[in-house]
Amino acid sequence: MDRRHFIATGIAVASPAAGAASRPAPQPPTITKADGLNPPGIRTAGVRMVPVMGGKYKVWTKKIGSGPVKVLLLHGGPGFSHEYLEAMESFLPQAGIEMYYYDQLGCGNSDRPDDPALWTLPRYLDEVEEVRAGLGLESFVLFGHSWGGVLAIDYALRHQARLRGLVISNMTAGMQALKRHLAVLKRQLPPAVLARLEALEAADAYDSPDYEQIMMEELYPKFICRLAPWPDAVNRTFAHANLKIYHQMQGRSEFVMTGNLKDWERWDRLGEIKVKALVIGATYDEMDPRDMPKMASAMGDAKAVICRNGSHLCMWDDQAFYFERLLAFLKGL
Repeated sequence: MDRRHFIATGIAVASPAAGAASRPAPQPPTITKADGLNPPGIRTAGVRMVPVMGGKYKVWTKKIGSGPVKVLLLHGGPGFSHEYLEAMESFLPQAGIEMYYYDQLGCGNSDRPDDPALWTLPRYLDEVEEVRAGLGLESFVLFGHSWGGVLAIDYALRHQARLRGLVISNMTAGMQALKRHLAVLKRQLPPAVLARLEALEAADAYDSPDYEQIMMEELYPKFICRLAPWPDAVNRTFAHANLKIYHQMQGRSEFVMTGNLKDWERWDRLGEIKVKALVIGATYDEMDPRDMPKMASAMGDAKAVICRNGSHLCMWDDQAFYFERLLAFLKGL
């Protein structure tokens, strides 16, 4: 798929209006120290490149807003970008919550090395901690959506003392549960369409136009995002996806789990997570919504909410409900 090779960043400087309050408006941070990655002494609209893998590569981050509650966002995929999480900008900063985007290595605006050995859960888990340290975050909230929820669960199991809160959005606690629910969703297809889909999968014909049509016209509009048309941020995420990562870790589509994540299971370890947590699901999600209260019950201090009208991207297709519950949780920390 096509992707961007260059990102143009504009910096606007606004003058205070006449009669404005004497208290200065919050300003984006200035990079004050030379680190070889970020230009010192100027404002960069909150963008900071963070070294990972001991400085061999760099990943893109962006801070928006300011406040005592700081949230690091882990996007889904694997291989996608932060872009579909841009809905957060319309809600979190206005509520006084400090948020950080982060494109994982190989994704979006970050470095994109062509090295299959990098696309594993353990390496990405190490990367999250490198990003946390690079941004200087302490007692922060970790938000993980979809594949980002896998990372968030494993990060909490390894570094729980660093967390102020945990949000697991649209991710179950194991791939066996996901595969069972995907089979249920497929059976909602018309019989002729289901038969064609199963024949294509049996033939490994994932590049077939027929397979693409079934995904994009029959399944994704019901279970990934139920808006028509899709928001621009969602379309950009799909257009900029790194499919090499996606295929290696996930599979050939959202409905085929053949990648190196296929055996991930954490149901038996959820009880180790004691930090205050929120688990978000949706009625039409590719994750079984019945799993969300099970996950919350297994943790020490967690609650679950289900977006009644939403799907996998319920921050878009059940937006008001989603952010009402998310902001209530964050403000309560």
